[in-house]
Amino acid sequence: MKAMIFAAGLGTRLKPFTENHPKALAIVNGKTLLERNIQYLKSFGINDIVINIHHFGQQIIDFLKYHNYFDCQIEISDEREAVLETGGGLKKAEPFLQENSFLLMNVDILTDLDLNSMIRFHEQYQPLVSLAVSDRNSSRKLFFSNNSLVGWSNLTSGDSVFKDGFSLSDTDAFAFSGIHVVNPKLFKLMQERGKYSIINTYLDIMETQNILGYKHSAQLIDVGKPESIQEAEKYFA
Repeated sequence: MKAMIFAAGLGTRLKPFTENHPKALAIVNGKTLLERNIQYLKSFGINDIVINIHHFGQQIIDFLKYHNYFDCQIEISDEREAVLETGGGLKKAEPFLQENSFLLMNVDILTDLDLNSMIRFHEQYQPLVSLAVSDRNSSRKLFFSNNSLVGWSNLTSGDSVFKDGFSLSDTDAFAFSGIHVVNPKLFKLMQERGKYSIINTYLDIMETQNILGYKHSAQLIDVGKPESIQEAEKYFA
């Protein structure tokens, strides 16, 4: 299975570090987030990886070259002309990911989630997309009914999108963990162009497509702020 690491973001929450570096190169206990997630994927036998770049993208390329690409097959999806977020970034990387189901993950997520178990789940139930989710505090939640995606809500602003016939009161809410397993049939359903979130695509197609939640209780830290680096260093040696 191939994987794609989303590493193009501006990382504004990680300032001042990201004023001069990409967030992918933020360091947790002496190792960058990018190295940690490449090694994480390798520990599950995933050695064929696509990485998208934008903000200080050349630093990521130089880092990979210096480390001999960590003995992986790594391809770069170059977004230096314009950052495309997760939806546009995935669409741009389509030529690398057309053959089989693949895994997506955010570079600023650190976790000990068992990817083998998640991949087996995806292979058993054959949804278009499997989303890693957990019961934890988050201002944005995905909503499921019988494990199928039926909605999203920003609990702070009150904005929400639900499949016809569903609401907050009759569904199960979980926080998204930033990891997906995706059937490449998704590409034909991606109608937007330019910069957009892949979550928007999932919400657009949930009426007709099977998108399932893979519930887990693994350790997971969103390393999006300087203080979250300190939190991550408690758990990731």
